[in-house]
Amino acid sequence: MSHNSFGHLFRITTWGESHGPAIGCVVDGCPPGIEFTEAEIQTYMNKRRPGQSRYTTQRKEPDTVKILSGVFEDDAGKQVTTGAPISLVVENVDQRSKDYSEIKDTFRPGHADFTYMEKYGIRDYRGGGRSSARETAMRVAAGAIARKVVPGLSVRAAMVQLGHNAINRDNWDWDQVDRNPFFSPDHDAVQGWASYLDGIRKSGSSCGAIIEVVADGVPAGLGAPVYGKLDQDIASGLMSINAVKGVEIGAGMGAAALTGEENADEIRMSKDGKPEFLSNNAGGILGGISSGQPVVARFAVKPTSSILTPRKTIDAHGNETEISTKGRHDPCVGIRAVPIGEAMVALVIADHYLRHRAQTGKG
Repeated sequence: MSHNSFGHLFRITTWGESHGPAIGCVVDGCPPGIEFTEAEIQTYMNKRRPGQSRYTTQRKEPDTVKILSGVFEDDAGKQVTTGAPISLVVENVDQRSKDYSEIKDTFRPGHADFTYMEKYGIRDYRGGGRSSARETAMRVAAGAIARKVVPGLSVRAAMVQLGHNAINRDNWDWDQVDRNPFFSPDHDAVQGWASYLDGIRKSGSSCGAIIEVVADGVPAGLGAPVYGKLDQDIASGLMSINAVKGVEIGAGMGAAALTGEENADEIRMSKDGKPEFLSNNAGGILGGISSGQPVVARFAVKPTSSILTPRKTIDAHGNETEISTKGRHDPCVGIRAVPIGEAMVALVIADHYLRHRAQTGKG
């Protein structure tokens, strides 16, 4: 199986399966002298960790990350990167492979079961194996390091829509995101979302979501035309997340309904003598190059494919049958996609920052 790596100068390679003994990743290309600890990484891991509310899978994984290589104590006694590959590992401790024994020869609709078998002739049916979103825990770990590569970078994400229920953007408050189980920036939306998802969960069904990622402190100049655009790579990174079916930058699909006058991000000179944009429909990226404005991206996550409602399918022998997926599953995988989206945007920006520095000497 190829294509387990992402990035160019700041590059990650993940490994492991959902029900294997462990999952891990290697971060290659991280500059030396960057201070970080396991505790800092764990902060982000805890945001993605399963079993924290009734709205996520009840698989109990502590997701405790261990650093195996690539760090050393400097003269001040601080743990810093050495420039060597950084190896990170998380042990799996709460697998229930027996939950999947009944479906080992049956393809779950909406899952990668059929396509993995078609491509490789073999598949790990235990939780999806390599196709499981369990792999994304290591992206979150690597994203914690990526944030430290770009000085002043802040990457935050929030859920802006659950099913057909969208937030009121006038109520946006970043402080609310970590105070509710949905990562909602709109406090008023939380109760309605809870009731809606309770109904979805109790019925054995699932729903989708839309996540918005905002990166502040992105310097102007990141990205390269024609085939190395910053928004191109952000879209690629976000689309690589399990269950993501759509990505947009800035105004995104909504830009099609705007006039040229409405869409243009006009520019003036600020009081400190620097360019100032009057709007940000471009999402902080012009011509594939960052403008210095916040980089804004959104991605749509489909409903969890594992549901209790029987669905028509076939088995590995070509027989028509029905299947209902048992076990522990998220009624909305979009909830835990919030920190994953943050991580992927951070990884892309860190990679482009190093590429920009290598080409121009800036940064």
